[in-house]
Amino acid sequence: MRFFKIIAVIVVFLIGAYAASMYYFVDESKEFTIEKEIDYPLEKVFNQFNNLQNFTRWNNFFSSSKTITIDYYLPYEGQGSAISYNDPKSEDGGEMFIRYENPNKTLRYQLFEDEDENPTLIDVKFIAVSAEKTKIKWFVHTPKLPLLSRAQNFWTEDKFAENIDKSMLNLKNVLSNKVEKDNQLAAIKYDSIMVENEEAKMILGVNVSASNKKDALYKNIVMNYNKVNNFVSMDLGKKNDEVGYPVLITDADNFKDKEVSYFFGIPLSKKVGITDNNFNFRSVNPTQNYVMYYKGSYEGRVKAIQQLMQKAKKDEMRYGDVYQTFIESPAEGQNVNMKLSLSVYR
Repeated sequence: MRFFKIIAVIVVFLIGAYAASMYYFVDESKEFTIEKEIDYPLEKVFNQFNNLQNFTRWNNFFSSSKTITIDYYLPYEGQGSAISYNDPKSEDGGEMFIRYENPNKTLRYQLFEDEDENPTLIDVKFIAVSAEKTKIKWFVHTPKLPLLSRAQNFWTEDKFAENIDKSMLNLKNVLSNKVEKDNQLAAIKYDSIMVENEEAKMILGVNVSASNKKDALYKNIVMNYNKVNNFVSMDLGKKNDEVGYPVLITDADNFKDKEVSYFFGIPLSKKVGITDNNFNFRSVNPTQNYVMYYKGSYEGRVKAIQQLMQKAKKDEMRYGDVYQTFIESPAEGQNVNMKLSLSVYR
């Protein structure tokens, strides 16, 4: 009996010492600021923050869980928009609101986690460093915690900073694909040969052999586009601004063959794990390309490819594969809008 009394006294003493240390040495709430820069224009960056459907795609707090469910509430974008979320696996849930918006300058979020009545307040400021670079500053104020829970404040800032680091990497991947698509559309000049340096890509797709008869090849391409697109969007859950334009890679002069072998895929920002053996990744190294944009029937692309090959021969350049990038998704019975790129080297 005396032993239990001693234990009880020790426990009470430890709790008292813990409570005293929390009271005197740990703040009941935390305030901190985090700054980051990203190499994209302010308007494009701000739209990823004030549209909560965009925000939850790349923000690691939401995107890191495969079991989280999110409900979006009107107006979906800007002041007054809101979401509620729940993750049955981690038993986390809560609500988030945009309480204030000064377009392209500031946003104020309120985040209610679990059943907390007091929110975390997050003010975000956006500063255009240059036409192509934006500084983002987070000003965070956490809610007051009960005395015995204040130990959480030891790691709150580190946890928030880690989330921002992961989120900024995701945001960069989203914007790189979005900006690349915008730049490609803005640069279109049909039927003229240009020289471009292409960056490395990681493409998820399928290897195919198909008949080169009149309509059979294009029907086969449309079928495989739907196959790859469904896998990327449905099975992998990738959104339109997280992927590149669909691309077909093949030998430059195999349009003369009775059977055509090609790789058809969709570029992803990074390699991910896949369990379906029907699909595989193909990494494309940086290349110098002769490029021509083409619009018309799929069969008509042959003339444009021949022009690229003639240009390479005239310039005494050797050439490799031709990349057929579909600016508009291939669809049966429709003309194509594509970028033809012939990789060249000395």
